Amino acid sequence: MARKWAPESWRDKPIQQVPDYPDPAALAAVEERLKAYPPLVFAGEARRLKAHLASVAEGKAFLLQGGDCAESFAEFHPDNIRDTFKVLLQMTVVLMYGAACPVVKVARMAGQFAKPRSSPTEVRDGVELPSYRGDIINGIEFDEQARRPDPERIIKAYNQSAATLNLLRALAQGGYANLHQVHRWNLSFVAGSPEGERYEHLADRITEALAFMEACGLTVEAVPQLREADFFTCHEALLLPYEQALTRIDSTTGDWYDCAAHMLWLGDRTRQLDGAHVEFLRGVKNPLGLKAGPSLEPDELIRLIDILNPGDEPGRLTVIARMGADKVEVKLPPLVRAVKREGRSVVWASDPMHGNTIKSKTGYKTRAFDRILSEVKGFFAVHQAEGTHVGGVHLELTGQDVTECIGGAQEITEHVLADRYHTHCDPRLNASQALELAFLVAELLEDVRAGGMKRVAAAS
Repeated sequence: MARKWAPESWRDKPIQQVPDYPDPAALAAVEERLKAYPPLVFAGEARRLKAHLASVAEGKAFLLQGGDCAESFAEFHPDNIRDTFKVLLQMTVVLMYGAACPVVKVARMAGQFAKPRSSPTEVRDGVELPSYRGDIINGIEFDEQARRPDPERIIKAYNQSAATLNLLRALAQGGYANLHQVHRWNLSFVAGSPEGERYEHLADRITEALAFMEACGLTVEAVPQLREADFFTCHEALLLPYEQALTRIDSTTGDWYDCAAHMLWLGDRTRQLDGAHVEFLRGVKNPLGLKAGPSLEPDELIRLIDILNPGDEPGRLTVIARMGADKVEVKLPPLVRAVKREGRSVVWASDPMHGNTIKSKTGYKTRAFDRILSEVKGFFAVHQAEGTHVGGVHLELTGQDVTECIGGAQEITEHVLADRYHTHCDPRLNASQALELAFLVAELLEDVRAGGMKRVAAAS
């Protein structure tokens, strides 16, 4: 029999990756304030996302998750939000052409403020301070006051998330996502690149197709899908006081939903079977993600699936593999086989970012585009060999013209990382690299579709 769950039942469980707040009473007061604030998202939206993800699990749609490694207060600006939205729209049309199926868009935005750390403290020049854990907890500046966890940052993160969601909803539903705007989504610094030119050719084809459809009477007024975009948000459910304070009962179903985001995921460092994070997420009805690193064993994965999705609901759980380019074809197959053997329904997504982080000779944390692509290719190869569906990709990216990941058609080298290295945590793909990767993934999807069609033809 499943243990009784309540929004606060995680507090009796062992917990990892928690900040040490010096004033627990101040934290409790902030939690009480936040409980009275409006939800950021609604239960019906989360259910709609779960229905879309159920189609992904069946191989009828593709998942695109992308956005900031860690949102920051300093970079909060409508242009940054709009430009990341643009990149995701561009990637969507590229992938739709390759996959010939709908693309489910879930942004790492409006709540991705907390980050797990490999060590609770950081030492510089003999000075030891608490590690930076994301702007929702403390500051990135290396001084004692900034690194002290401050509960008031939770309120600031909520307010920034609310403003971000407000703009995202306006962009998605207010005409900006209209396919007639497809040429306007190309960012200025990408437009002159090979990827930008390739995108423009694709945009021309879309415009021609729209003209034909309108001649047939299928206008944007008659077909809402041509002028609007379903757009959802996600983040790692790491800071549980914040998540609990925004967890509400849905009046139409009586179920609990974490109304901080449409989708929450469980990190590779917080997936302990008896841990607080697993306990919290098992009770909310949102779609969930589970990061699967190279240390995850098949039996443990099945036990986590049993806890997080005991009813085997399609679309409820996305397993996000983050193995590293050199491990994905060794570590992933046993997990895929175990899930297939047990007959469980999950979405399989590839996170090719986190397993491929290196330190450059110039001292910057970076990722090589070639290794990112190599892991994606390995991910596709595993699923093709196992006869399972490739569900999607999970990327850290930005619409800004940053130099944080090396390689790609831009040929960013280690020596230019310092030029525009703005991330508060891990390195992100810039818009040009993200678009380049989308074209490469689209080609892989085209190969899968062509192979499937060949098999159908051979069988008939």
